[in-house]
Amino acid sequence: MSGRDHSPGEPDLAWCNEAVQGVSRTFALTVDVLEEPMSTQICLGYLLCRVADTVEDAAHIPPAEQAELLLTYDAVLDTEDDTTITEFRNDVDEWIPPEGERSDDWTVVAEAPTVLATFEELPPDVQTAIVPPVREMIDGMAMFVERHADAGGLRIDDRDELEQYCHYAAGTVGNLITNLLTRGDVAEERVNRLYDTAEEFGLLLQLVNVSKDVYDDYTEENNVYIPAEWLEAEGVAQENVIDPDNREESARAVDRTADHARSFLDDAQAYLETMPMRHGNTMAAWSVPFLLAVGTLRELGHRPEDALTETGVKVSRQEVFAVMDVAGDAGRESLADLRETIASTPFHRAAGFAE
Repeated sequence: MSGRDHSPGEPDLAWCNEAVQGVSRTFALTVDVLEEPMSTQICLGYLLCRVADTVEDAAHIPPAEQAELLLTYDAVLDTEDDTTITEFRNDVDEWIPPEGERSDDWTVVAEAPTVLATFEELPPDVQTAIVPPVREMIDGMAMFVERHADAGGLRIDDRDELEQYCHYAAGTVGNLITNLLTRGDVAEERVNRLYDTAEEFGLLLQLVNVSKDVYDDYTEENNVYIPAEWLEAEGVAQENVIDPDNREESARAVDRTADHARSFLDDAQAYLETMPMRHGNTMAAWSVPFLLAVGTLRELGHRPEDALTETGVKVSRQEVFAVMDVAGDAGRESLADLRETIASTPFHRAAGFAE
């Protein structure tokens, strides 16, 4: 990420757009294919979330300090609280790596005043749509950090807790998107259908991440999201989830988590088929991550054990490009066929794209 051209705390939309490119390939794709004003709104809403997510995932910050930072950040976004973003920035400063050693994620945390200043230039109704889900996410993260403070990282106990965590991490984002899309004149039946399936869309994407990123989550963040009850059923302790001696048993727990993710596919598809194309929204923006999640679940079905190693589980770049290519022209009526195809074979092969 290039250096900033703004003074601290000044709005800088160009910098924010560049920042998204560095911190999330998936959301960068989404922002790129949205139209204005939705592109800017999702970009800034996502960066607000990313500040909290980076603090929550920081293994070098003691849990008590993590929770306090998250609650301070939440207070910043509370219009009835006088806590300032400068206070949060000062409090988090000791945990931010030196400038030359920062990841893109930590650069966003360092530039939180810029993100917030840029966000505050959005229309009031847009801010009102975005802030409540972001604050719910932050509060949930603080709760989970405090709940698992003794472990020094998150240790999910069972399916219910996994779904609760995924709600805060991603279901809230589904509600944020829906809040933006349902501003104005939208039929009540459609609004209800969107809110009935928005969380499932988020849960699908988060559960796919939980399933495929076991190795990185444990080694980089000291988090284990595969439920202890599912690992214990295979005779594996969470602390030994990536031990090579447990590879086969842990892989069965990964497969169980991926299968749980599959249970949200129908509702996630229904959400996409229901969402209105308004305020700069596009089908491609959300169908791409949905279809790539389908592809990732396909790969997890073939080799769940790869989620337990540095190899990881992901779709190929060729498939990503092929999905992006078709998503730009595909409408909601073709989503089911695309999902079926990708669930069975890499899309670039099925569509005849060159390797």
